[in-house]
Amino acid sequence: MTVTGEETTRGVTGPWWWARWRSAVLDGSLALVSALECGAEGIPFARDAGIPVSLGIVFGLIAGSVLLVRRKWPIAVVLVAIAITPAEMGFLMGIVGLYTLASCELPRRVIGALAGMSLLGTMIVTFVRVRQSMARGDLTLGDWFVPFAAVTTSLGLTAPPLLLGLYVGARRRLMESLRERADSLERELQLLAERAEERAEWARNEERTRIAREMHDVVAHRVSLMVVHAAALQAVARKDPEKAVRNAALVGDMGRQALTELREMLGVLRAGEDVGGWRGAGVPLAAVREAAAAAASRVVDEAGSGEGPCLSELDELIGQSAAAGMVVDLSVVGEVRSYAAVVEQTAYRVVQEALTNVHKHAAGAKTHVRLAHRVSEIAMQVENEAPPEPGSAGAVGLPSGGNGLVGMRERVVGLGGVFVSGPTDAGGFRVSAVIPAA
Repeated sequence: MTVTGEETTRGVTGPWWWARWRSAVLDGSLALVSALECGAEGIPFARDAGIPVSLGIVFGLIAGSVLLVRRKWPIAVVLVAIAITPAEMGFLMGIVGLYTLASCELPRRVIGALAGMSLLGTMIVTFVRVRQSMARGDLTLGDWFVPFAAVTTSLGLTAPPLLLGLYVGARRRLMESLRERADSLERELQLLAERAEERAEWARNEERTRIAREMHDVVAHRVSLMVVHAAALQAVARKDPEKAVRNAALVGDMGRQALTELREMLGVLRAGEDVGGWRGAGVPLAAVREAAAAAASRVVDEAGSGEGPCLSELDELIGQSAAAGMVVDLSVVGEVRSYAAVVEQTAYRVVQEALTNVHKHAAGAKTHVRLAHRVSEIAMQVENEAPPEPGSAGAVGLPSGGNGLVGMRERVVGLGGVFVSGPTDAGGFRVSAVIPAA
């Protein structure tokens, strides 16, 4: 498993510049061996140079211990190894220094220059020493052996550590790039997960809003009419028993219709766990929305069977309001034609909610419903005049949650239309909407 960059940073537990104690122990051991080697090689160097042996040993120990800082200053280690090459000291330090230099994040020209200096220095020293040995008679080979020994020795001491260091450095950089890529992918996955949670939360809120809007549109209109009829029933119960009976029958019919529609809506929400085989695992929001919208968009008639509301049912809708005592007239302009189901349902709901608001806030006010069929759009306007009495707006005590206008605007804007509402100069209220036909 890979480790993230933060975990790598937290994993630095070694002393000074070492990332781990294991690395510090390894470098310390190599420095100790190099110091002992250089100290031993300092004895013949002191004799050849004519200096005290103790000074040669101390010089060798100090020079060999430089290997301790190979991870911090690899260039310095290689330069020291090149500098003591004429004294035939620091072979281990030169090999380890070249390996460390090649595996570090240094420019290739620097690595090549130092490797070339080490190769040239080793070659010259080997050439001189072998030639001196042949001159003293220690070696009886031909003159060809001198350059051969110099080249092979210098290449043997320089090429293997250099190539191994380049390979290890490339592999290390590859692993670091893979680790960084894994870190970036992990961050991207976390970001995607957060965005998915945000989208899921937004979708849940959107579905709640849509379901609440559907339930409001389905139930609010009929319940408002029921309250209006109940108030009229209370007023005429003693004066006109026959009218009271008719109002009571209307209240009962509307109550049954509202209960039927509400039961369908709640039934969809409760039985939604069986939709699509999601029993016990939660209901897909899209399935709930579609089923709820389908149930909410059905206007149930007295027999309990229903179909989606359309513009052809506006006469019945206006007749219900007229039966509740509202003076309302309908005017249609343009050639009557059919539209997409969602367009007709939205237009119907806008008129329905506007009439409900008149019942709530302007009881007894004359209302005008205008419908215009145009070439590429359908327009509707519901405008009521000022109520006959200032106190009649709240005479029937209808509550208002303030969601009617918001729901109408959301429906119309969702279809790419325009919705405008506000009071008129004459003291009434006007609701206008334009919906594209396509």
